[in-house]
Amino acid sequence: MDKIFLSDIKYIPGIGEKRAAMIKRELEIFTYGDLLNFYPYRYIDRTRVYTVQEAMRDDSLSLIQLRVRIEKVGAVGEGAKRRFVAVARDATGYVDLVWFNALKWIIDKIEVGREYIAFGKSVIFNGVLSMVHPELDIPLAESSKRVSYMYGIYSSTEKLNRAGVTTRNMTKWMGALLGLVSDRIEETLPEYLIKRFDLLSRREALVNIHFPASTELLSRAQYRLKFEELLLLQLSILRQRNVRVTRGCGIVFTNVGEKFNRFYNECLEFDLTEAQKRVIREVRKDTRSGRQMNRLLQGDVGSGKTVVGFMCMLLAVDNGYQAAMMAPTEILATQHYESLRQQCETIGVKLALLTGSTKKRERKMIDEGLRSGEINILIGTHALIEDSVQFANLGFVIIDEQHRFGVIQRSRLWTKSSVEPHVLVMTATPIPRTLAMTIYGDLDVSVIDELPPGRKPVKTMHFFDSRRLQVFGFLRDQIERGRQVYVVYPLIKESENMDYKNVEDGYESIVRAFPPPRYVTVIVHGKMKPQDKDFGMNMFKNGHAHIMVATSVIEVGVNVPNASVMVIESAERFGLSQLHQLRGRVGRGAEQSYCILMTGDKLSADGRKRMEAMVRTTDGFELSELDLKLRGYGDLEGTQQSGNMLDLKIASIGKDNDLLQFVRGVAEAILEEDELLESEKNSLLLEAVKSSQSKDKTIDLSRIS
Repeated sequence: MDKIFLSDIKYIPGIGEKRAAMIKRELEIFTYGDLLNFYPYRYIDRTRVYTVQEAMRDDSLSLIQLRVRIEKVGAVGEGAKRRFVAVARDATGYVDLVWFNALKWIIDKIEVGREYIAFGKSVIFNGVLSMVHPELDIPLAESSKRVSYMYGIYSSTEKLNRAGVTTRNMTKWMGALLGLVSDRIEETLPEYLIKRFDLLSRREALVNIHFPASTELLSRAQYRLKFEELLLLQLSILRQRNVRVTRGCGIVFTNVGEKFNRFYNECLEFDLTEAQKRVIREVRKDTRSGRQMNRLLQGDVGSGKTVVGFMCMLLAVDNGYQAAMMAPTEILATQHYESLRQQCETIGVKLALLTGSTKKRERKMIDEGLRSGEINILIGTHALIEDSVQFANLGFVIIDEQHRFGVIQRSRLWTKSSVEPHVLVMTATPIPRTLAMTIYGDLDVSVIDELPPGRKPVKTMHFFDSRRLQVFGFLRDQIERGRQVYVVYPLIKESENMDYKNVEDGYESIVRAFPPPRYVTVIVHGKMKPQDKDFGMNMFKNGHAHIMVATSVIEVGVNVPNASVMVIESAERFGLSQLHQLRGRVGRGAEQSYCILMTGDKLSADGRKRMEAMVRTTDGFELSELDLKLRGYGDLEGTQQSGNMLDLKIASIGKDNDLLQFVRGVAEAILEEDELLESEKNSLLLEAVKSSQSKDKTIDLSRIS
């Protein structure tokens, strides 16, 4: 890369040190290269000039431009309502051009009898077409100024706008930047790909993404940059997989030993499903192959991932290695620990739990047990990645609900061994195929696609707030039958900007509808002290409370088989994947369970689609695909805490699905011929792939699940 692209943005004419500091803080743009790759998120088409009659006829038009001649000007109104109006016309009719609070400035600018290009938002008021605060330009024939073009709009913030970092100024700075660097933009794709797929050069693409000469060139520029972005991402993922397979070496688990067999024969209270057995066989094959395992395990809520993970950890223990499982919350980590403690005692496995609440004395004993190798399996939260936690011989790592951890967090556990441990990534959040292909493309994938026998599908119903009394009657009936109820709210405290139900008000309304002492209601949310939260959880878990009012803190980590009803308030506030996760908290016992979605009476089109989908299907993968289409991929990649590994500047996983699939095929074909991009014709690709990977050289993030 030419060093000019590493220059500080403060040197671009017009930006300066003060604005540069603001841009760096708000937009994370530091260098010429960063700014060049900051693309407009939408465009205003100024290539077309409308007539007044067209604008009057089509009230769906918003920002338009007219070519009109000024007939008369004058001030209208008094005081705060005083405004300047220029009456203009073209061959088809009249338009009022209106300005407020700028009388002196506009009087000096407008010349009666002259023709202008007026650009702005058009409205029809009292049968008259008006344009408020339009931009005026002299037609191209009379001026060298370019007025017919595609106008890019750049993302900004209120702070930036106040500091003068507006789209208008960003356009000026981008023009200045291109004047400095356009001749030094180097190609990143080999010539054979550019010719094969008829792509613009990188220089042409960057010029036309910021200053499109036409709608066709804008489209071609967008395609070239999306193609490159997705291709480099896929090459990075797939090449790294090739490196791992061809050059990596992993711990070999030779034995299926005593502890594994004792657990299977003495502790399992139910038969494993065929899907669970298949996954264990896949892990067994990986761990004796001589290469490091990197496997993603997807399974719906309640499909039995935890028992599979535990049996895989026993493979490590039987072969003389330690295992660790990291969960995102204390609730989930503690649940895992409690569910496995008895079995570990039975088969002679030393199990320990480490969370932020672990007492100092107990923590010291755990640290000593890990270093000596006395502790076989450690379950915990983020506390596992602290520097003081050192293993004697860590051989197997499980990351549970992995999307809740940042990449750096996961990597710190992954690197706590001199030899790379085997890694099993588990998630109950179904991942759309395109997203899995993009983020987890270098992982082998296992799926548990069947539920344990005897489970009844959860019945899902959608009710508007106006039918709340009917819902309460249903809840009373379920409680009388000995069942328990979750009521989940999206917010903890009332927000001035959102009228969604909040958990504190919700708790009060539930207590009024279900008064004590006949009914016992507890409240649980993430802002509570751990001991208070544990008290509420235990009351509900032990059957002493009929209703738990909570936030989505219970999305993972609560397992109460007797709870048969899940009420989700303001369900339109949640995405489909989260609704599906919450629904998975019920249906864990033998009784019929229900999920009730409560929404406001006014529901958006997208909200209605989500509710209909939840009622129609319990297939988490189908719901995840729809969620991706409706809401985008969001933060499923789980890299918010460490910088976004995807860092997509222009492509969209949801919107560019077809292109992603096509580019994936291109990447696979390239690597089938040149698996590590070592040939001369792919030297540009190798250089681009390496430069696109993480700047953190201490950890190879592309190898971390």
